[in-house]
Amino acid sequence: MRAVSDRNITPIPIFVDSYNHTILEPFIVSARKYRPQTFKDVVGQEAITNTLENAIANNHLAQALLFCGPRGVGKTTCARILAKKINQDGTESEHEDFAFNIFELDAASNNSVDDIRSLIDQVRIPPQVGKYKVYIIDEVHMLSQSAFNAFLKTLEEPPKHAIFILATTEKHKIIPTILSRCQIFDFKRITVKDTAKYLQYIAQEQGIEADGDALHIIAQKADGAMRDALSIFDRVVSFSGKNLTRKAVSENLNVLDYETYFETVDLILKNDIPGLLVLFNKTVALGFDGHHFISGLATHLRDLMVCKNESTIELLEVGEAAKKQYQEQAQKTSKAFLLKALEIANDCDLKYKTSRNQRLLVELALMKLASISFDGEKKKSDSIIPASYFKKDARKEATPPPENVVVEHQKNAPQHQTAETPHPIDIDSPIEHTKKDVPSEEEGRPSTAPPKIKLEKPQKRVSGLSLSSIKVKKEFQSSKETVPVDENELPKDPFTEADMRKHWNDFTNDLIRKGKRILGSNLQTDEPKLVNGHIIRIELPNHTMKKEVEREKKPLLDHLKQKLNNYSIRLQVSVNEEVEKKFAFTPEEKYEKLKEKNPAIELLRKEFDLDL
Repeated sequence: MRAVSDRNITPIPIFVDSYNHTILEPFIVSARKYRPQTFKDVVGQEAITNTLENAIANNHLAQALLFCGPRGVGKTTCARILAKKINQDGTESEHEDFAFNIFELDAASNNSVDDIRSLIDQVRIPPQVGKYKVYIIDEVHMLSQSAFNAFLKTLEEPPKHAIFILATTEKHKIIPTILSRCQIFDFKRITVKDTAKYLQYIAQEQGIEADGDALHIIAQKADGAMRDALSIFDRVVSFSGKNLTRKAVSENLNVLDYETYFETVDLILKNDIPGLLVLFNKTVALGFDGHHFISGLATHLRDLMVCKNESTIELLEVGEAAKKQYQEQAQKTSKAFLLKALEIANDCDLKYKTSRNQRLLVELALMKLASISFDGEKKKSDSIIPASYFKKDARKEATPPPENVVVEHQKNAPQHQTAETPHPIDIDSPIEHTKKDVPSEEEGRPSTAPPKIKLEKPQKRVSGLSLSSIKVKKEFQSSKETVPVDENELPKDPFTEADMRKHWNDFTNDLIRKGKRILGSNLQTDEPKLVNGHIIRIELPNHTMKKEVEREKKPLLDHLKQKLNNYSIRLQVSVNEEVEKKFAFTPEEKYEKLKEKNPAIELLRKEFDLDL
């Protein structure tokens, strides 16, 4: 244990050059040279410093204080300022540091029970100068369990002249009995804005010209620790001299410059995949790994999203020059694009550590980003509305397609197949063989007539587990989407009930040919009637048939609208209650029908004890 001054600076000898007879000034790092001497000089901890000042002024200071928080945020500095301030009574000299009243204990190297006992013995002795003896125990979480227990009684009831200030970066390692005896102050990380502002002040003090963006990069690299920021500042000044630029700072700290990400986003907006891959290769060649690149890109996209709204621009922690660049690039992008890009970049960031081919993962993410605003495939739509309708000049000339739209490929197919031009045959297509088509075993040679191949609808079969199947599924879903059109502008040509019934019967017969006999028979149960010129009404004998027809009515209406060139056609399906009673569907209903025709069937059921 030792008494310390407020600056804790060890005297450094002055060296004299025997050749030039010039004195070499000793160098003091900025973290020690610019250590705050008053609470007003402490950066970013206004809530804590104001509380301590008011406690001293009102004599409400606790006898045990616990300062906890990240490294380099001012815990030990505030402890030294507090220890000096409580001993001031206005009669001391300006440079009085009360070194004999302040004792520091490094708990990392003095963590045994004997060290704590020695401390307790010294606490009993009152101060010779000043009013209080202040004991600053740094890294208090390093004390052993037995040392904590030995310290409990003294910490709870210390002498009136003793004040304990405990400092730690890991509050969770301190036992609860110690925490309950202390007044706890949680120090927060210093913001990038406050750190950059303080670095600007130090640069002016040292006569150094520094860009605002360069100081923001140092502040971001420090991650909320002022001591780290000052150490980085000294290192960068040694590298670049009296002029700190953004490029020099980025090069010295081995961080990617903003320009890299601005160029990356510009290439993404241009859908330039080759340019992106070349830029990523250059970045890797400079020594940056893919994880650093993709995480930085995600942060850059987040900053662009922040710039999309005036109320969130203050969340952008960059210099004024960089802020203008962000705002200009944000105007080139949309919110939907940025959301999708953030999702892709974040997904790549999460998968990077578990990926076996990390470079390919990043390159694939860049390809996806460059493809967000690029639609390379023109998707077709199976709309029931003829394409000619959308042309204003050809609206009146639009006519329904002919009924027979099946193209007979046999007429155009070659009659004889040669080795030079092989005839493509779909193995899934039905092949109709005749007697002449089958090779004769007696003759030992095939027939000259080629097999008759029916090419109605060749279907491409793909595996359900392959990537191509997903693509086929997406194309099928997109093809089912119809073009949204105002129905009031669609054609409404008049038609007769005879025309309607003709096309109705054609549709039902086509259903039966395709194997949908139940639906076809349901539609043939009643003759459709035309009401009000565009409403088709049918009556069915039961609700089951009604549900089947209503479930499949869309293809029927599409067929009728296209054939009759009237897109106001509606279908009304009703149930005839009287007819419904004549039909039997359930086993009980069927049994009752049979019993009405032959009452002896009831005797048969009772005799043999039969169940339905």
